[in-house]
Amino acid sequence: MTATIKDVAEHAGLSVSTVSRFLNNHPYISEDKKARIHAAMKALDYEPSTAAQQMRGVKSHRIGILVSRITNPFFANLVDALEVTARKNGYSVLIVQNHDSVGEEANCLDLLKKKIIDGLILCSVESDKAVLEKYQQHGPILLCNTSVDGAELPVVRVDDEEATFNAIGYLLEQGYQKIAYCTGGDFLQKGHGERRNRGFQKAMTAVGRTIDNALIFRRLHTYKDGIRLAEQLAARLPSARPDVVFTGSDDVACGLVTWLTNHDIRVPQDIAVVGFDNLPVSEMVSVPITTVNQPVDKLGQFSVEYLIALIAGKPYRYNSDDLKAELVLRKSA
Repeated sequence: MTATIKDVAEHAGLSVSTVSRFLNNHPYISEDKKARIHAAMKALDYEPSTAAQQMRGVKSHRIGILVSRITNPFFANLVDALEVTARKNGYSVLIVQNHDSVGEEANCLDLLKKKIIDGLILCSVESDKAVLEKYQQHGPILLCNTSVDGAELPVVRVDDEEATFNAIGYLLEQGYQKIAYCTGGDFLQKGHGERRNRGFQKAMTAVGRTIDNALIFRRLHTYKDGIRLAEQLAARLPSARPDVVFTGSDDVACGLVTWLTNHDIRVPQDIAVVGFDNLPVSEMVSVPITTVNQPVDKLGQFSVEYLIALIAGKPYRYNSDDLKAELVLRKSA
C-alpha cells in the first residue's frame, strides 16, 4: 500500500502541516525535524506527488532542451555541455528533438505552462516572437545559438555570421576563385542558416565577387550528405568544379573529404574543404579538416547558468569573448 503524507507524519511523530511545510521547502523547520521526516520517508518509501507540488508552485528542478536532431555531432556535444552544467547546479534535463519539423516546440512550451519544467532552452526555433514571448509568462525561455528577429528573449550564441565572414575572407585572401557554399537551409534571407548566409554574402560582396548559384548547395546536414555532395562534384567536368567547399558542418566535411580522397580527387590540391564546429572527428579523417571552432562547452555552460539565474530572478552576465569562433587551420584548406 502506498504511503501518504499522514503516514509520514505519524512515523516521524510530527503534524501533517509540518511535513507539508518541509515538502514545500519552508525555511523555518529545525534540522531535527528535517532528519526525522527524511528518515520516515525513507522507511516508508514515500515519494511526494510531483504534480501536486507543481500545482503549489514548487520548482521541478528540471529544464527542457529542444534541438533539431541529437544525432548531429554538434548538437550531441552541445546537449552534453548543457546537461553537465545543469547537473552541477542540481537540475535534470528533458531533451526533445524536432527533426527540423513543426510541432515539438509547442509540446515543450506546453510543458513549461504545466510546470513540468522550470525553464526552456531552444536550440531550434519554430514559432514567431509573439508565440514565444506569450509563453514567457509561464517561465523563462532562452535561445541557445539561434535567434528570432525582434524578439525580447534572452540569447546566448556564437556570432556565426562574423565567423563565416572571416572564414570566407581567409579563403579569398588565399586566392581561391570558385568558392562553393553549403547550408542546412534553402539559402534564403530568413530561416535556417540565415546568419551564416549573410556572412558569406558580405565576404563575397566586400571583394566584388558575384555568387554563382551553381555553387550553392542546400539542405546539407550529415556525413551522408557530404558523400552525396562529393558524388555531385565528381560528376562535373573539372573546369566546373569549385576550388574550395565551405561545408558549414564538420559532419558534411568529413563525408566530402572521405569520398573525394577515396576516388583520387586530391584534397586540397584539387578541391579544398572547410568545415564548421571543430568536432573531434575533424582531426581524424585522412586529411585533417580546416574548420571554424565553436566553443561548445562555454555555449552550454553560459546557456544553463543564464536560464537558472532567470528561474531564480537573479541577474547574470557572461564574457562574450569566451564565445568567439576562430578558424582552425589544418591540411584540407
